[in-house]
Amino acid sequence: MISVQSWSDAQQLWDFQQMHHEPRPCSVGIGLGSHDLGVADVTVDLYQRGMFPLIVFTGATSRTTRDRMPRGEAEHYRERALELGVPASAILVEPKARNTGENINFSRALLEERSLDVSSVLLVSKPYEERRAYATARKLWPAVQITSASAPMTLSDYVDSMKDPRLVMDMLVGAQQRLFIYPDQGFMIRQDVPEPVAAAYGRLCAEGFTSRLVPST
Repeated sequence: MISVQSWSDAQQLWDFQQMHHEPRPCSVGIGLGSHDLGVADVTVDLYQRGMFPLIVFTGATSRTTRDRMPRGEAEHYRERALELGVPASAILVEPKARNTGENINFSRALLEERSLDVSSVLLVSKPYEERRAYATARKLWPAVQITSASAPMTLSDYVDSMKDPRLVMDMLVGAQQRLFIYPDQGFMIRQDVPEPVAAAYGRLCAEGFTSRLVPST
């Protein structure tokens, strides 16, 4: 049973991860691979709204996706986009990235190999990883303008869609931890974390929502 306090703390982390950017036309849309096909759906919707002429789907597999996406996250995203009417010519697939940093670096390299001029990126992620994705892209690809996007969902709706509250809690805590430790490791820009968010993170760790934490030493 997840306590009322833990739900409140999770809401703090969820709200903080939202960047609240207004989608705008960009050179390319990059859909970051994950267990959530909703990222592909949002990317397709933005493409069909004319926000970018080209999509890059990036991602290999992880312990969360190896069973449900055996052909790789980016490939499953591509298949979803084709089902939704995106022409194959508008999709590039980057199939090797296994973390957010590699998502950015490998997508950048793929676009550079094709001599495509990229001045701005609409970066599509899961709702609770908008800030992490943004901070990573700002660090690793500083020359482009980054706009963040995700499915417009509440925490409750997202948990219902995933049907695994503990997994969502663990993922939220893991995303928040990386905002604390990755700037010192050179993986993302540093961002101020309000004290209530830091306190909520600490309580959730103490409650055992820690399966997605990485060693910080």
